[in-house]
Amino acid sequence: MDTLSYKTVSANKNTVNKEWVLVDADGQALGRLASEVAKLLRGKHKPNFTPHVDCGDNVVVTNAAKINLTGKKWDAKSYVRHTGYPGGQRTLTAKEMYTKDPARLVEKAVKGMLPKNKLGAALFRNLKVYVGAEHDQEAQKPKVINLNDTK
Repeated sequence: MDTLSYKTVSANKNTVNKEWVLVDADGQALGRLASEVAKLLRGKHKPNFTPHVDCGDNVVVTNAAKINLTGKKWDAKSYVRHTGYPGGQRTLTAKEMYTKDPARLVEKAVKGMLPKNKLGAALFRNLKVYVGAEHDQEAQKPKVINLNDTK
């Protein structure tokens, strides 16, 4: 009996081809940008996606200072951390975090959309966020991706 047989191909560290991707955050909404970047980091856009393997791309985000937040999120959105001491809960609004470091706003949004395990930590290391238009990854020749075209 002659039938077609398909085998499920599971990617591993040796068979994955990682690329460098450049994303411009100018005028983008924070959450929509972060979900697209998380998808690129995870590798869900590739046909050989494997959930337990780092098969995503290395992503460079530029112009993090030109990010948008809709509605009243600049004042209402809060980031909570704890120092570890009694009564040590500290909060920052999105506006306060933006004035300290705009890149951290993008990093926290993307990190929240990655898995909360060792794989997520490894994927987060593949992300580089820059406040301005220039970046240090020119030697890798990153491929420019326009997020407005993916919609």
